[in-house]
Amino acid sequence: MKQSILLITLLSAGFLLSPSAFAASSEVTWTDYKSYRDIDPGNEGRKSFRERTFKDLEKHFAKLAETLPEGQVLKIDVTDVDLAGDTNAAGIHRTRIIKQIYSPRMNFSYELLDAKGNVIQSEEVSIRDMNFMSGSNLKYRSKSLGYEKKMLDDWFKDTFEAIIIEK
Repeated sequence: MKQSILLITLLSAGFLLSPSAFAASSEVTWTDYKSYRDIDPGNEGRKSFRERTFKDLEKHFAKLAETLPEGQVLKIDVTDVDLAGDTNAAGIHRTRIIKQIYSPRMNFSYELLDAKGNVIQSEEVSIRDMNFMSGSNLKYRSKSLGYEKKMLDDWFKDTFEAIIIEK
């Protein structure tokens, strides 16, 4: 009897500790990434920078998708990326300089699918945050791709506000 109660308690705790068990998921495709406006790595190797950047943005899309109802899938096809800032040559070093004139932007299309695979919502999206340095509440201040993540947060909230699950 004690073993049964312990087993039930452990299984229940596992359910409660796994927040994505009942969340939507995301799938991201990077179409024709070689023609993206600005994904310049500066001094870092192009391939490793691109892979790290894409992985970071994919994780962010997944985090956003977790707030959608269970069983839904957010499919995103990214067609252009322009990271905040610009890489400028300073002698032999290439550094990304962040200035107001180099705002982040991203073009993509998305489909939101229900659990049966039916399209609930879809759209071609072109977002740009021209005031990316003016906000006083940048929750990603010390994170990689903070300006881009904030821009995606704003788009996501505006687009899916009616169906986002409060957690």
